[in-house]
Amino acid sequence: MRCPFCGSSDTQVKDSRPTEENAAIRRRRVCPDCGGRFTTFERVQLRELTVIKRSGRKVPFDRDKLLRSVEIALRKRPVDRERVERMVSGIVRQLESSGESEIPSSAIGELVCEALRGLDPVAYVRFASVYRDFREASDFQEVLTEIAKGNGHGRSSYGQSETE
Repeated sequence: MRCPFCGSSDTQVKDSRPTEENAAIRRRRVCPDCGGRFTTFERVQLRELTVIKRSGRKVPFDRDKLLRSVEIALRKRPVDRERVERMVSGIVRQLESSGESEIPSSAIGELVCEALRGLDPVAYVRFASVYRDFREASDFQEVLTEIAKGNGHGRSSYGQSETE
C-alpha cells in the first residue's frame, strides 16, 4: 500500500481488526520513510459496478460517495456511525447480488431512501428532497404525509417513478 503522504510503497501494517460485523478488515499502517500513519479498509467486492447517471453517463460505483451522501443526510442526527456503515454495506451487498453490473442511479437512490426511512425520518426527508429534486414546499408535505401514514413508498408527481 502506497503512503498517501510521501508516496513510498513500503508501508507496514501495525494493527488489523475486523469491522462491520466481520465484513471488512481495518488496518492501521505506518510509513517507515516519513512516519505517516493512516488507515485502510479491505472489503469483499463481488463484482465491479457501474452507475448509469440520469444523463446516461456511466461512472464506476463509489462506496465512499454513497457513504458521504448518507452522512450528509444524517448530519447532526443521533445515529451511531456503526449503524450507518451497516446500512451502506447492506445497500452495496444488494447492488452486488442483484446480478447486474450496470445500476441506474435511480435504483441506488431508492435503496437509500428505503434504508433511511427506517433509520431516521428526518434524514429520509433530507435525502429525498435532493434525490427527488423537490421544487416547492408542497413536495415536502407529500413526503411528510407518507411518513405520517406509515407508507413512505413509491413516488409522487415531483420525482421519477420506481420503474424509471
